[in-house]
Amino acid sequence: MITLSALYIYPIKSCGGISLSQAAIGEFGLDLDRSWMLVDRDGRFLSQREYGRMATISTALEDDTPALLTVRAPGMADLHLPSRIEDGAARLAVTIWDDGVDALDCGAVAHRWFSDYLQADVRLVRFDPQSRRVCSPRWTGDHTATTQFSDGFPILVIGEASLQDLNQRLQKKGAPALSMDRFRPNLVLSGLEAYEEDYVDTLSFGPAGREVVLKLVKPCARCPVPGIDQRTGLRDAGWPDEPLDTLAAYRANERVGGGLTFGQNAIVVQGWGNLISVGQDVAGELAF
Repeated sequence: MITLSALYIYPIKSCGGISLSQAAIGEFGLDLDRSWMLVDRDGRFLSQREYGRMATISTALEDDTPALLTVRAPGMADLHLPSRIEDGAARLAVTIWDDGVDALDCGAVAHRWFSDYLQADVRLVRFDPQSRRVCSPRWTGDHTATTQFSDGFPILVIGEASLQDLNQRLQKKGAPALSMDRFRPNLVLSGLEAYEEDYVDTLSFGPAGREVVLKLVKPCARCPVPGIDQRTGLRDAGWPDEPLDTLAAYRANERVGGGLTFGQNAIVVQGWGNLISVGQDVAGELAF
């Protein structure tokens, strides 16, 4: 039996995530996931690839003020951002990978806060709901899917057994085991064999009439970010090239140009407006 064992959103791209017990599924995937992004003076997106310290910027949705996203970082006063779009924000043209989209500037206070912490001139932007960023039809096929500031697809799925297998390989060579947050998934599944998510076509959550259906469309080729400790923003000095060194021995995938894959990117094909919850059973259909 497949079970949804953990659920995460990452409101600000490449910053800390939030563990949830349930989440709404919308046009762009999970509600508020990668709705914000940091950009440089040219509007180009920033990530932990260049600024590992972004990992130490945490986010939270406070129970007593759910309309606010609270942002925290060591040595900084809390920053509070409206979780819903506000009128009147200036529009900026921004770039994420090869995609150019319009975004909404989050203002001078956020500009100063993030620039002070990262010691660089950076701005925080919000995805403009009037923009439409379409996922690559090469991978989505007959389905049209959109995303906000994710790398390319709205949802990342990883099986618990896959991480257990990788950690066994790491520990066999003397390297430390890694936590799931290194891979920044949205959905973590139990009940699959190691890497069985590679062969899943669709995942179905919930009862008929309120069903959410995801289609797994593309293996996730990993960059060096999983080598960054998400608590400190630093690499392990003794194992600076892990886990990519270990993944290179068995996870090169010709479908993505020989990239080292771990996890599967997914799109929503049914169930916009419905909820998914940790602990619920999931029906998986294999691809043939």
